Amino acid sequence: MKAYWFDNAEGDQREDHDSGRSVEPEYLSKLGVLYRHCPCIDAVDMIASERSYRNRDEIIVSPEKLGSAYEDKVKMFFKEHLHEDEEIRYILDGEGFFDVRSIEDKWVRMRLEKGDLIILPAGIYHRFTTDSKNYIKAMRLFKDEPKWTPLNRAPELDSVPARQEYVSRV
Repeated sequence: MKAYWFDNAEGDQREDHDSGRSVEPEYLSKLGVLYRHCPCIDAVDMIASERSYRNRDEIIVSPEKLGSAYEDKVKMFFKEHLHEDEEIRYILDGEGFFDVRSIEDKWVRMRLEKGDLIILPAGIYHRFTTDSKNYIKAMRLFKDEPKWTPLNRAPELDSVPARQEYVSRV
């Protein structure tokens, strides 16, 4: 995993957009973002057990898998949103980017690759995209039944309990 400040330059979201200013894991931790490198599934299973993740599935995001819906899906994933539950992803193959909002409301970009596991706290604004290779395979982990309901950023989300709890912690 490589984390850095997003450069906000015009261009394809799947490009690196590396400002050259790195972000240390300690800063990500202050945002509630947890990162682990897990070279084998046993490490993922241990984290899943410790954090009570009982369900999982796999997703492939690629033009081959999604066909003509690929571009629309990637654009949808890149819309700034939050979830009312943690978002947990373990990268099985390929590479992609998760962007999260900093305390100052700036974008921090994290490049994830095979073996990387990330846990985003409920209530954090974020977005996702594949890289320029247009392929990622990830395991999604859930505490309960799989659900993925994005709440796109809007002023009324400030009153959502998950957002209020997140803001009070950071």
